[in-house]
Amino acid sequence: MMLSTFRNAPISFSTRLLSLFLLAFVLALAGCRKDKEFDDERSAAELYTDAKRALDNSSWEQAIQTYKYLQTRYPFGRFTEQSMLDLSYAYFKAGDEQNALSSLNRFIRTYPTHPNVDYAYYLKGVVNYEENMGFLERMFPSRVRDRDQSAAHDSFTDFSELLRRFPESRYVADARQRMVFLRNNLAAYEVEVADYYMRRGAYVAAANRARYALETYPNTPETAEALAILHKAYVALNLTELADSTMAVLELNYPDNYYVQGKKKKRSWSERLNPFD
Repeated sequence: MMLSTFRNAPISFSTRLLSLFLLAFVLALAGCRKDKEFDDERSAAELYTDAKRALDNSSWEQAIQTYKYLQTRYPFGRFTEQSMLDLSYAYFKAGDEQNALSSLNRFIRTYPTHPNVDYAYYLKGVVNYEENMGFLERMFPSRVRDRDQSAAHDSFTDFSELLRRFPESRYVADARQRMVFLRNNLAAYEVEVADYYMRRGAYVAAANRARYALETYPNTPETAEALAILHKAYVALNLTELADSTMAVLELNYPDNYYVQGKKKKRSWSERLNPFD
């Protein structure tokens, strides 16, 4: 009964006045902020200089906001074009990989012949590369292979596109080094999956995965292990001829390998730390 009476009680004049005052105050603040933005008469060059200064000082959020304002106020021009690349880098350093990739893809679509478009392809590869690594992977690089490899695939593709389109780019040397790591990591991942299937008796799946690793990522530190798994899978499937040919390849190329030497067992912990056994 009391609750009903309270709901139906008329709102006092002072309460109405306070509400109107608060509404007017909020609108005034919004108007001041909007007027301040419109009063910003900095040129495109000045905005770019300010944004670049923030970027150089690692003030990522400030750089992002200034670059975005530059692109809104001056949607065309050389400063705006370059700001798209710088904004992508700022997003990347701020940990916003998705916006970084989106900005880079937009730049590539909009300015496919830009003098710095090679950097866009390179930075795309770096963003995906770093996403694949992560903090724990930096501390335990041998466990990179355990996680989802879609970012690694994307990074490898981005760097490959850079090499194909811009073989003389100054970013090619670093891209090649990163591709070596990615290639070895992707091969290791496939071998880990093949070994997983092998341990669970899924011999066809193990053979297919090991063969895929050998065909897609040949001559990596994991090649010998892939051949060993492939041989064990063929033996388990009673495919004698394929097993013999696989062992012949393994013996010819890796005569000192643990499997060739007749260990016929899982590698020890110390052996698995050394990929060049």
